[in-house]
Amino acid sequence: MARPTPHHPFFDRLFRQSVTVDLGTANTLIYTDDGGIVLNQPSVVCFQKEAADRPKRVAAVGAQARQLLGREPANLEAVRPMRHGVIANFSAAEHMIRQFVDMARPRPLFSRRAAFTLCVPAGATQVERRAIKEAAVAAGAWKVSLIGESLASAVGAGLPVSEATGSMVVDIGGGTTEVGVIALGGMAYSGSIRVGGDSFDMAIVTYVRNLYGVLLGEQTAEHVKKNIGSAVRDVPREHMNATGRSVDDGLPRTVQLSNHDIADAIEGPLRQVIGAVKRGLETAPAELVTDIANRGIVLTGGGALLGNLSRRLTSEIGLEVRVADEPLTCAVRGAGAAAAAGLLDELAYE
Repeated sequence: MARPTPHHPFFDRLFRQSVTVDLGTANTLIYTDDGGIVLNQPSVVCFQKEAADRPKRVAAVGAQARQLLGREPANLEAVRPMRHGVIANFSAAEHMIRQFVDMARPRPLFSRRAAFTLCVPAGATQVERRAIKEAAVAAGAWKVSLIGESLASAVGAGLPVSEATGSMVVDIGGGTTEVGVIALGGMAYSGSIRVGGDSFDMAIVTYVRNLYGVLLGEQTAEHVKKNIGSAVRDVPREHMNATGRSVDDGLPRTVQLSNHDIADAIEGPLRQVIGAVKRGLETAPAELVTDIANRGIVLTGGGALLGNLSRRLTSEIGLEVRVADEPLTCAVRGAGAAAAAGLLDELAYE
């Protein structure tokens, strides 16, 4: 008769670390039970260009790599491996995850292998989910579990997800907007559209090019959005200057933009976000919609910080909408708490 393999929880804790990762389009966050949020870096990796027969070498990752976007010298290549919340460049994602885990690992001598919990958008296909799992395994994970972005955000926002009362969360990330209705620890409705903060940035770039004949860089557009971005026009006018390249002669040109300009520029993608929220309310069970009408809707993710967004949604939908505390970190904190509570995807990949 085969002898059972002894289980040593102490050694599991010593040599294997539980790590929660929010692998976002714009930023990657890593959370551990004992250290909290140990990493918050842009999802960018920069490679040294080598001959085709040589393996790629990482020159920079995170904030350092982000500074090179659009500014790379001839010998470097800056890559954003994530698009719409899923992996668009597998090799770059593997290198990026590995580097981030090494940066975040508090006990490098002992925590050689980690059990990963990863946030994934509801709209991710099975192929995209498998790519995320395989990239994490290639980066050193001994086990990978998945949790939906909406459920993780709801837990992180402090919503009563385990109760029968319905809660609605709208997570606006860099590449996707997730709409979820949660009750009894599960998803009563889950929707995802591939519109997020990056879509707002590109809408600003397009608007300024069409109206002023000036081409802005994506980082410049994001800077404008963060400083004077507004989801509504009926606010006091604010201005800031933005410098780009003239479409006519290719020379540098500075334009003055207002928050009213930004409201006009992002109207298209913002309408898509509003439509996704309305579809969630139309599709969710009626009893849960009643709960949501009483409790309101919670916004999470970096896109929730857009000026006057909660006010715009309230006027469009007719329900109270509020921004969660620390919306940028809700998903990763919630995923860590959900992992401890056993709310993860049952089909964990080992």
